[in-house]
Amino acid sequence: MHAHGSSGRSAMKIGIIGAGNIGGNLTRRLTALGHDVSVANSRGPETLRELAEETGATPVRAEDAAEGAEVVIVTVPLKAVPGLPSGLLDGAAEGAVVIDTGNYYPQRDGRIAAIEDEGLTESRWTEQHLGHPVIKAFNGTYAQDLLDRARPAGDPDRMALPVAGDDEGAKRTVRTLIDELGFDTVDAGTIADSWRQQPGTPVYGLRAGTPAVEKALAEATPERPADFRA
Repeated sequence: MHAHGSSGRSAMKIGIIGAGNIGGNLTRRLTALGHDVSVANSRGPETLRELAEETGATPVRAEDAAEGAEVVIVTVPLKAVPGLPSGLLDGAAEGAVVIDTGNYYPQRDGRIAAIEDEGLTESRWTEQHLGHPVIKAFNGTYAQDLLDRARPAGDPDRMALPVAGDDEGAKRTVRTLIDELGFDTVDAGTIADSWRQQPGTPVYGLRAGTPAVEKALAEATPERPADFRA
């Protein structure tokens, strides 16, 4: 039996791996919506006590963050992805949806040849390390906007966020969750297409509604800008 969140939709069990700006603010918003959130970082649950007390989320070890989760949000620096516990997603609910919010910043992450030389999209690289398909979302969203810019459906100032993924059902789940958070979404295609929302593209960091986001996605070019190359 699902509890119901404040939106009247079913509350979900959500695991968040990474408690930086995006992970912390998603913890704040998703708990406020009535979801059952477990949150982990690289330093251990005891360092998450304040966030847990503020939000009611359960601080856990990274190994346990996905346990029973219907949605798992991986929001760690790209260089940290290969070091995530192996079998991280083994205990997740059947059909669990994994959201990747990550970006490749060579200055921080070091040079990743598969991305730079082989043209692998950042989310495909993450997916290969996780051994589970991902939905790419929130990667170009300012963390503070998750708290400040939420608007009801139909509000002319409502921002739209691009969402890419290969599984239509999983993508629908993510788009519904983002709608509940107070943002519109634009289907940005598959993970192979997800370069259109990587750093340095027109949509990255764009605070705009659906038409502008669709236009920005269409205008993206596959060349990685110099600032985002090692």
